[in-house]
Amino acid sequence: MMKQKLLFILVTIILVCHSSFVVLSQETVAKPLLKTGKYTGGFHFDGRVNEACWKRIDSIPSLIMVEPAEGATPTFPTVVRVMADDKEIYLGIICYDRQPDKIVSYSKARDSYLRGEDYIKFVFDTYQDGRTGYIFAVNPGGARYDALSERHGEDEDQNWDGIWDAKTFRGKNYWSVEIRIPVRSMTFGKNLNTWGFNIERRIQRLQETDRWCGAKMDYKVAQVYVAGLLDKLPRFNLGLGMTIKPSVVGDMSRSAGEEAGYNLKPSLDVIQRITPEITGQLTINTDFAETEVDTRRTNLTRFSLFFPEKRQFFLEGADIYSFGLGLSSRRNNLLPFNSRRIGLYQGREVPLVAGGKINGKVNKTNFGALVTHTSKLDTTLSPTNMGVVRVKQNIFKESTVGFISTMGDPAGRSGSAMAGVDFTYQTSHFKGDKNLKAGVWGLYNWREDLTGDRSAYGASLDFPNDKWDIVASYKYVGGQFNPSLGFVPRRGVKMYSFSVDYMPRPEKIKFIRQFFFESYYSLVTDIGNHWESYTVFTAPIHFRLESGDRFEFNIKPAGEYLKEPFEISPGVIIPEGGYNWVRSRLEMETATKRPVNGEATWWFGGFYGGWLDQIELQMFLRPFLWMIIELNYERNIATLPYGDFDQSLFGGRLQLNFSSDMQLSSYLQYDNMSGSIGANTRFRWTFAPKGDLFIVYNHNMAKNIEDRFAFESNQLIFKLNYSFWL
Repeated sequence: MMKQKLLFILVTIILVCHSSFVVLSQETVAKPLLKTGKYTGGFHFDGRVNEACWKRIDSIPSLIMVEPAEGATPTFPTVVRVMADDKEIYLGIICYDRQPDKIVSYSKARDSYLRGEDYIKFVFDTYQDGRTGYIFAVNPGGARYDALSERHGEDEDQNWDGIWDAKTFRGKNYWSVEIRIPVRSMTFGKNLNTWGFNIERRIQRLQETDRWCGAKMDYKVAQVYVAGLLDKLPRFNLGLGMTIKPSVVGDMSRSAGEEAGYNLKPSLDVIQRITPEITGQLTINTDFAETEVDTRRTNLTRFSLFFPEKRQFFLEGADIYSFGLGLSSRRNNLLPFNSRRIGLYQGREVPLVAGGKINGKVNKTNFGALVTHTSKLDTTLSPTNMGVVRVKQNIFKESTVGFISTMGDPAGRSGSAMAGVDFTYQTSHFKGDKNLKAGVWGLYNWREDLTGDRSAYGASLDFPNDKWDIVASYKYVGGQFNPSLGFVPRRGVKMYSFSVDYMPRPEKIKFIRQFFFESYYSLVTDIGNHWESYTVFTAPIHFRLESGDRFEFNIKPAGEYLKEPFEISPGVIIPEGGYNWVRSRLEMETATKRPVNGEATWWFGGFYGGWLDQIELQMFLRPFLWMIIELNYERNIATLPYGDFDQSLFGGRLQLNFSSDMQLSSYLQYDNMSGSIGANTRFRWTFAPKGDLFIVYNHNMAKNIEDRFAFESNQLIFKLNYSFWL
């Protein structure tokens, strides 16, 4: 019966999508165009944008305001120029500002998110297909950010790291930036001399965003379907298209009661540009020593928490493996492929002997494949092969249909595989200029120890826009659906969810930028339709001021039905049965434009027949342009009929940005559940655009039987790598 319902939903979506496509395909919208200048030399890479070669090429003379007044003339003009030769693309951008002393710029570090600062952000649609893009951003301090557009521009994959450089300069009434991007950092359509291109500027103190194309609050700059065009690009020369990246890692470690150990480990990455659209990579004896440690979190649920991937080999090109509308790491959701299953087992690192992957696009077909071989881990694990294949076919204007399959099992169980298909319809021109998405997906897995219902499927409808954001979804997860390389927090359930967010921008209340009236409803039942969980979340008060400060009050009735006892904290066991409660939240966030800003959250109310207070505090201090201090505190205080508990977690981070190419970061964490302190100090020096030096020191302490902190382990790591282009 349920499969028939899902089939009906699929047919309905296709019919609606097809009719919308027919109407939309009749519309022709002329896109703004910028001609690329030909670079023949003659500028000093210093950020000033004052050489003659810049002045003699075409420019974008001004942008259009997106907010606070959609379609208005920006407060200050912005001039954008682009030129290129056969190996690099160069951008020269001048951001005028009559009050340069009030420019908001704190970060200098590579990969800074830049939220809450002035910046320039631009995107290249290198296939001119309106679907994917390479995102770059720079702030006045020279901090660089890069990402890949994800979910058709709705999100950004910040983990992608390209090879590029930027220099900034501050004048009397402006700040400017020069950027150089080797085309080998990107894949692109063969023989294309026109790319999609868009750019936006943020003026943080005014809470103002200006953009070249798609200057509407419903759109984001990463939505390349509404981007303009960058024309007259030259024919790029990739040479042999090969990158050889050797690395060497030195490791000195010691544990309590043991002698120090020393290790020297070489590794090699070879990247081959097979065509301008297709890239292959081979990694041998891979080491992830420079990867930052996971952030500790508390968990008051019965289900596993999702931790994001941080290892660079798995991050590059990872966007291709996104699957199914409504499936993501948000809300601890189901994921058919989770790369953290490879090379990590029960909290221990499993050596990665070799791995290979290929990503690319042929005509309208996007594809990616990843295979790995891990070695044995003591007597626990045998050598194992694992992999994933993903194919997505572009259909209609912005939609896709795709296939995914995984093979292998971290624990070595035989016959392990998973396969699935998904269809996502998307348009950024619904009812003229609105975003609309709809999709269905289905998955099935095999393994020697699984015999029951191993299927999962779902459907979702999403209307993500500035004033209205409406989402409805349904998911079915069989009791034996357990893909070895996936993340599935709940099995044997049906999940229904519906959310409506109304977010007006009041014209008559001058000090309020936007209201957020939010509501979210979810119901989880078992396969027999007996309830297991429900949530009713509302935000009767939620607004952001013109200053950027935000205040929120929520009410959240919820419930859980336990089929078996649940140990929520050591010694505190909640009996089986049904539980209902109501919780509330107060939250305040101060504007990130200030040198001292933060966020405070207090959840309070009923919880499993008792009372629970949850306090979360976060603070950022920027006493100097080269220093950022981040403090985090979380505490759960529960008084339950079955016992009390008090959980605390503290995190502190000190970041010193000596330049945009040299940073020192130290991260300290403590929680009273484990009674341990962990410190991770990481120095990174990008001594050349293609070379990095990492020095990492880890130190761990834990409470002993005398309730005193005692040494547990430490580790000092050196890693040097350099990329040779052939």
